[in-house]
Amino acid sequence: MRHQKNKVTLDRKTAARRSLLANLAESLVLYEKIKTTKAKAKALAPFIARLITKAKMQNLSGRRELMKTLYTENVIKKMMEVIGPKYKDRAGGYTRIIMLRNRKGDGAEEVLIELV
Repeated sequence: MRHQKNKVTLDRKTAARRSLLANLAESLVLYEKIKTTKAKAKALAPFIARLITKAKMQNLSGRRELMKTLYTENVIKKMMEVIGPKYKDRAGGYTRIIMLRNRKGDGAEEVLIELV
């Protein structure tokens, strides 16, 4: 039975959703905080947590796992050299979501998602 197994689709098809999350993750890694909507931030938090866990492995296998998801080499390099060692002793909870305000145009809830 599949009770309560709803996934967050963000009203996009699979390929568009994967691209969106990968781009948001790359921006979050590069700038360490980004402003986005609440729904996208809540979908991004577990996605980036899995990537940071792979970066914590500090080996070739972890790097190759990151290369499957992320696009640019400088983001992968930062994940392996800066972010992975930074969270080496942390068991999870790598992101923080801070509510900002509702966007003026469409009323969407804007948040700031940042690495802790």
